[in-house]
Amino acid sequence: MSEVQIVAVALLSGLLGVAVVSDLRRHRIPNLLVLLGLVLGLVGQTWAAGFIGLGHSLLGMLIGFGVFLPMYAAGGMAAGDVKLMAMAGAFLTPHDALWAAFFSLIAGGACGLLIVLVRGQAVQTLGRYWLMLKARAYFSPQADEVVGKPFPYSVAVLLGTLASVFWLPLGH
Repeated sequence: MSEVQIVAVALLSGLLGVAVVSDLRRHRIPNLLVLLGLVLGLVGQTWAAGFIGLGHSLLGMLIGFGVFLPMYAAGGMAAGDVKLMAMAGAFLTPHDALWAAFFSLIAGGACGLLIVLVRGQAVQTLGRYWLMLKARAYFSPQADEVVGKPFPYSVAVLLGTLASVFWLPLGH
């Protein structure tokens, strides 16, 4: 990894870390943080690689946004999470942004499963999903069921982005 890439990864990790803390404390990701990250990603990529870097940054941002947007539209994710993935994509090439979004989705599923297991609601959750499959209909989670409650998805974005940043160089 070059010196410029190390600085970019450190900056992105710091921004994502601040987002995680905010999401855990207030269940909100500040728009100012996302805007700052978008600007830093765009400027950094442009500074490092010129117009090609700017293009990569814009495409990475659109890929991060586009992959997460359907989950927001379906009600399974908050807008701040979508904007945060777009911010992460602004620091990455389009290829790396796609992997970061993919790994973030996997991390989100793993975090959700872990929460269900820790809360001891695996049987209740699987039972509801089994009933939905049999009836081919959606049944809302019970009021006490953890599946119906939001969780700080910024953790998954951080984990997925870091996994892509550190795993992908091994494959190149």
